[in-house]
Amino acid sequence: MIWLRSLIYAVFLTVTVIPYALACLLWAPLPRGPRYRLTVGWAQLALWGARVICGIRWQIQGLENLPDGPAVILSKHQSAWETLFFPAKMPRQVCYVYKKELHFVPFFGWGLALLRMIPIDRKQGHDAFSQVLSLGRLRLAEGRWPLLFPEGTRVPSGQRRRYKMGGARLAAEAGVPVIPIAHNAGDCWPRNSFLKHPGMVTVSIGPAIDSAGLDSNELNARVEAWIETEMRRISPQHYPGSNQAA
Repeated sequence: MIWLRSLIYAVFLTVTVIPYALACLLWAPLPRGPRYRLTVGWAQLALWGARVICGIRWQIQGLENLPDGPAVILSKHQSAWETLFFPAKMPRQVCYVYKKELHFVPFFGWGLALLRMIPIDRKQGHDAFSQVLSLGRLRLAEGRWPLLFPEGTRVPSGQRRRYKMGGARLAAEAGVPVIPIAHNAGDCWPRNSFLKHPGMVTVSIGPAIDSAGLDSNELNARVEAWIETEMRRISPQHYPGSNQAA
């Protein structure tokens, strides 16, 4: 049954993304606000389909921790699910940092390009961070929240990778707080898996971590400590001795 529901969902995504991408081209001349809301409507639709077809529900904890002002969001990354969730459910526009080549992916990439987020050219190597910093500052000035996955890639449930410095450096240099987010979406929508499992995804939003007086290393360490400790609370089954601090 899980295989059949996953197949139906895959077909659902395919048949909805194509007309939606074409519609994105039609409303491209609109101002950024309405264009963003219309475009992320597909993410809303995809989340709805995941809930109705595959049984993937969600709950948000710590919503009161989101500030009414500029911030950088640093989140755990386990799945494709959260890439749909954040633009669809955050109260402000979010801006992903991603490789510019995604703009050339038919249909999906076209809509992504119109959202004016933070695409980077990885061929520039060390200069890529200067792109993150300059575009990140611009997006913050627009009232948007840059959102980065510090582990850099999707990491299976119960595992962790080294937390990269880009998001913490952006927050420290821009003088804005970091909002750490932990979640367990990988339990329902595993990395690189066709199968989607029914269940409850918990998205836990941590208290803002003020970047004032902290260098990027200290800020990054605090973000990692909060997220990894919180992962042990919301997914204790993946962490033997989960009552221990990260």
